[in-house]
Amino acid sequence: MADKLIIVESPAKANTIKKFLGGSTKVVASMGHIRDLPKSKMGIDIEHNFEPEYINIRGKGDLIKELKKDAKQAKTVYLATDPDREGEAIAWHLANILKEDAKNITRVTFNEITKTAVQKAMKEPRNIDVNLVDAQQARRVLDRIVGYKISPVLWKKVKRGLSAGRVQSVAVKLIVDREEEIEKFIPEEYWNIYANLEDKETKKEFQAHFFGKDGKKQEIHSQEEVDEIIKAVKDGKYIITEVKKGERKRNPAPPFTTSTMQQEASRKLGFTLKKTMSVAQMLYEGVKIPEQGSVGLITYMRTDSTRISEEARKAAKEQITKIYGENYYENRYYQTGKDAQDAHEGIRPTYINIAPDSIKDYLTTDQFKLYRLIYNRFMASQMKPAIYDTMAVTVNSNGYEFKANGQNLKFKGFMTLYVEGTDGKEEQEEAILPELQKNQEVKLKKLEPKQSFTEPPARYTEASLVKTLEEKGIGRPSTYSPTITTILERRYIEKEQKQLCPTELGRIVNKLLTENFTDVINVEFTAKIENQFDEIAEGKEQWKEMIKEFYTPFEKELKKVEKELEHVELVEEVSDVKCEKCGRMMVYKYGRYGKFLACPGYPECKNAKPIIETIDVPCPKCGATVQVRKTKKRRTYYICENNPEKCDYISWNKPKLGEKWNPEEAQEFKKTSTKRKTKRTTKKRK
Repeated sequence: MADKLIIVESPAKANTIKKFLGGSTKVVASMGHIRDLPKSKMGIDIEHNFEPEYINIRGKGDLIKELKKDAKQAKTVYLATDPDREGEAIAWHLANILKEDAKNITRVTFNEITKTAVQKAMKEPRNIDVNLVDAQQARRVLDRIVGYKISPVLWKKVKRGLSAGRVQSVAVKLIVDREEEIEKFIPEEYWNIYANLEDKETKKEFQAHFFGKDGKKQEIHSQEEVDEIIKAVKDGKYIITEVKKGERKRNPAPPFTTSTMQQEASRKLGFTLKKTMSVAQMLYEGVKIPEQGSVGLITYMRTDSTRISEEARKAAKEQITKIYGENYYENRYYQTGKDAQDAHEGIRPTYINIAPDSIKDYLTTDQFKLYRLIYNRFMASQMKPAIYDTMAVTVNSNGYEFKANGQNLKFKGFMTLYVEGTDGKEEQEEAILPELQKNQEVKLKKLEPKQSFTEPPARYTEASLVKTLEEKGIGRPSTYSPTITTILERRYIEKEQKQLCPTELGRIVNKLLTENFTDVINVEFTAKIENQFDEIAEGKEQWKEMIKEFYTPFEKELKKVEKELEHVELVEEVSDVKCEKCGRMMVYKYGRYGKFLACPGYPECKNAKPIIETIDVPCPKCGATVQVRKTKKRRTYYICENNPEKCDYISWNKPKLGEKWNPEEAQEFKKTSTKRKTKRTTKKRK
């Protein structure tokens, strides 16, 4: 019999916590949520003050029996689910299920799974925070009402199987709006003139760009304007009229929040949001390291704060001064955003002495990449700024001015370890200018006019969409990943080279929702609702009153739409492939594993075929065409069209032109794609 029973969500987390506690403590996993709203119906009793109808999740009956049995035998049950609203709600549901069996139930939370943090939390148990539970209930109930009330309208008016969601629909709206902005964009012509100049003494060349005339900036929009400027300056003297020297500091980025981690993992590692959060969860819950057992490598990964503990700050100082020297360390504090809940620290390594390279062999490739990103970002956040010497020069020729800027990195500081990525074009390093003096004449080597056109705004990527959602107050750290995953799975949007663009279905659903549910599917409303959830979490607002305030006008709007909205015809996209069985032009359809071709004559003609994508590079082994395919989990791989009959080429990596065949790639593919076989149990015939 165990004196203490600790219940967490996952076995990995349980294994990590076990080693910090004595033998009289038993640690078990609830495997996530134990109760939820039913899937078969809305599960909200609207007539009785929006009371949720929770049921035990199907398939968890045996687990609940085991938990009840363990709870009966323990003196105290500690609910140690994740330290956020979702975790608080899981703890609350567990408490309700176990209350008749447990002698004493209490709550503990771990921002990091280390011996110090776990033992400290066990000494400071608390009651379940009902305000946090209510905030989670409010989100769950409101989203259930919106989804279960609006989705049937889409089924009637568009087609069955569609769904609407409060946050998801706004995310789709942002993507559709951006696409329409791109389509309406009219490019405008503009020109730049570059002067390649030479310092007569040192013979060093540098480049200056056209600025304007007589100290006023001038934009160039036509070839005629270019010709006029070049005619005026091509034979003139080029005199340095101004030289400004200075120093520029570049400061490091703060430790990761959930959204900045998702953005940076997308930019630098090519991870989807879903993958980032899945890998981060593993690092938080614990990874097995020889001689140390299961080790939680990072702090809790759902946070909007950049705050870090004093213990972590001291550990970072020790490590930085030891490796780089004292002149690289700077004690830095970062201001958390005004709308942040600031419930947890920023994301950081739990053990500063465990460098990524020292445990590389014990992590998966993805775990290593993300851990290194988190580790380096945190360490860099406590380092001194990079310092540049800068020079800005103005060159005059017959009244026309050209400007040149240069900089020289004289102290790398934090950039020794980490530099933050960007969403657009990579930051260009400015050239080093020669030592120029005021009133000095320089020699013109060449004038280069360059025509350009203004570009439309870029499509959203997962990273830039998360950034926008956060800036507009839509969703919270735990919602970004499931929001984007859902609208991709619903085929409202699709990815084209990492860019998010709306499908025809997404456009139709967005138009229907935004035109008919203007009070619900809009940015301002969604942001306002998030703030109300925060108010509930702080005990400043009652959740059922908030739902009632929303539902009364929503119900009226819903009835009006159901009555007045006409059926929307969803036109299928026609391909250029002819059905070989009946001669019709095949159409594009979406199935469980993506896009495929199907005959529109169904059910008379049931012909269907996959869409085969190929690449320009021939098979490195036999020279045949290489096809692009996807696994059931949507991971891309490359395979020879002759595989398996004549050629065994298959690889996760895209082949390069002239690349020699490496048989180890096929072995690596087989090793990483093989699924574990599960034992099947068969019922004996009576």
